[in-house]
Amino acid sequence: MNAPKLTRNQSLVYEVLGRSESPLSAYTILDRLRDQGFRAPLQVYRALEKLLEAGLVHRLESLNAFVACAHTSESCCHNHGTVAFAICNSCGHVTEFHDHEVDHRLEDWARGRRFKAEKTTIEIRGLCEACAA
Repeated sequence: MNAPKLTRNQSLVYEVLGRSESPLSAYTILDRLRDQGFRAPLQVYRALEKLLEAGLVHRLESLNAFVACAHTSESCCHNHGTVAFAICNSCGHVTEFHDHEVDHRLEDWARGRRFKAEKTTIEIRGLCEACAA
């Protein structure tokens, strides 16, 4: 995947997400970028919108938060539209992964029902290995 040219705001938002150990809400991103001249949520939301379109970040629906894509150099999840996350309910750690078997089964299901899927996001909630121990 070719990296798109990012604006200053997009680059700053992407860097904050890339350095974060956990998903961030738009308001947390705003707070972390106030020293960089960010004053309004709209600045963050506009940057996030473009980063989402470029496949550089993902929105975790269940958390209403964002993470940097862990697979920006791989085209599989961006071409197929399926992105999967394991989210720890205890420590908040998020692992992004892609499973081709699940992807193909979902494609087969959609094709069999003549359903045109545009985006598929799977979020598995539970305990990570460290927290489950």
